[in-house]
Formats: sequence, structure tokens, C-alpha cells
Amino acid sequence: MNKIFTFLIGTLLLCTACNTSEETDKDEIISLLRNQEKAWSNHDLEGFMQTYWKSDSLKFYGANGLTLGWQKTLEGYQKRYPTKDETGTLNFIIDDMTQIESNSYHVMGQYHLKRKAGDANGVFLIILRKIDGEWKIVADMSC
Repeated sequence: MNKIFTFLIGTLLLCTACNTSEETDKDEIISLLRNQEKAWSNHDLEGFMQTYWKSDSLKFYGANGLTLGWQKTLEGYQKRYPTKDETGTLNFIIDDMTQIESNSYHVMGQYHLKRKAGDANGVFLIILRKIDGEWKIVADMSC
């Protein structure tokens, strides 16, 4: 009986640790997205891009097709949003966040831009991976 009880307690503790880890991951990802909102809303596109994987393998898929690489993605943002009037104020609505494997999640949501150049709204799907202890967007599809 002691062995069964010990097994059940161990399983319960393991499940609790897994749930806590997933909750912590999700909290960290939400915090990261809130920091992106602040950077964007301050027209700090480089700050906004700190959330993205600084790699030539980063993938961004938007209205202009596929862009590969961190630098090219930043340049695309700078070209499309040259002033505060174009960036405006960003608000994300997170519709779903699902763990893919232990070190990656996909997040589905909406973005809403309130701006002088005219409001813009759309949807996104991002994939985040924990790289060197930090969550980074490795793929982004926004439209």
C-alpha cells in the first residue's frame, strides 16, 4: 500500500510541476507580447523586434509574401511603418496559446492598430521557441 501511495504522490507532484511550468511559460509569453505592444506603440521597431529570433532563419509571412531573416523583417517594418502616425498604438488579443512541445508554443490572436494613418486590424499566428533561455518568435504569419 505504501508503494502505491508513494507512486500516486509522485505522479501528482510531477503533474503539478508540468502544469506550473506550462503556466509559467504562458505568463512569460504574454509578458513578452505586452512588451511588444509597448515598443510598437512608442515607434520603437527595433525594440519590438527584440522578441524575434535574431537569425537568417526567422520566417515572416505577411501581405507581401515570405520574408526570411531578422534584418529583412525589421527593414520591412521600417519601410511600411516609417513614422508614429503609421505605427500608432498596438493592442493584441490572444485567442489561443498551445504548447507544441516542451520548448515551443504557437499563439493565435488578433492585432489592432489605432493610428492617425487609419486604423488597421488583422490576425496572426506566431511560433515561439525557447532559445538560450529566452522565448523568441521563430515564425510569424500576420495578415
